[in-house]
Amino acid sequence: MMVHLSKKQLLEAESFFRRDFVNSLAGYKSLNLIGTKNENGVTNLSPFSQIFHVGATPPVVGILFRPHTVERHTFENILNTGYFTLNHVTPVFYKEAHQTAARYEGSEFEATGLEEEYLNGFFAPFVKLSPLKVACKLAERVTLKINGTELLLADIEDVFVEEKGLRKDGSLDLNELETVTNTGLDEYHIGQRLARLSYPKPGKPLEEIL
Repeated sequence: MMVHLSKKQLLEAESFFRRDFVNSLAGYKSLNLIGTKNENGVTNLSPFSQIFHVGATPPVVGILFRPHTVERHTFENILNTGYFTLNHVTPVFYKEAHQTAARYEGSEFEATGLEEEYLNGFFAPFVKLSPLKVACKLAERVTLKINGTELLLADIEDVFVEEKGLRKDGSLDLNELETVTNTGLDEYHIGQRLARLSYPKPGKPLEEIL
């Protein structure tokens, strides 16, 4: 049996129900820890799932932030310095990653025990335990008219990935890297590969790629 919820019902529902329900509608989402540092050298670390591919030439990613109506250290650090890192999460430290969402006064690295790492002279800190780390530089800010959500577009400056997770064709084996994904605001998952399929063409049967 299907449950039907109209827009009217969603708007009339308890705020916690509406928040969790709508947040889960997109299904499994990417999970990254965003590492930043302010002008005074204080580091910040926060979990984000609203990160997406924008383009490959040049390599660009996008991040969505809730409306900037309250203090948001990650967002403000990116605007003020122009730099941040993306760090994949694994089962080894997903609980610490979740804990970084708490409202700490100082550095979330120190509060959760996750170790900072600086690579190739990049300004913002990486998470040392992460198997895939991306150095990003702010390129553009867009405030969405529909609800005030902030979209930041960033150039990818450097990528550091464990060799076992990089295939010869350039694709990433996220199962091998043990990349954690999430749904909603508090549920975490490990991906399970079904198959890699050949490029779809009319009249040509699909093949599984090893």
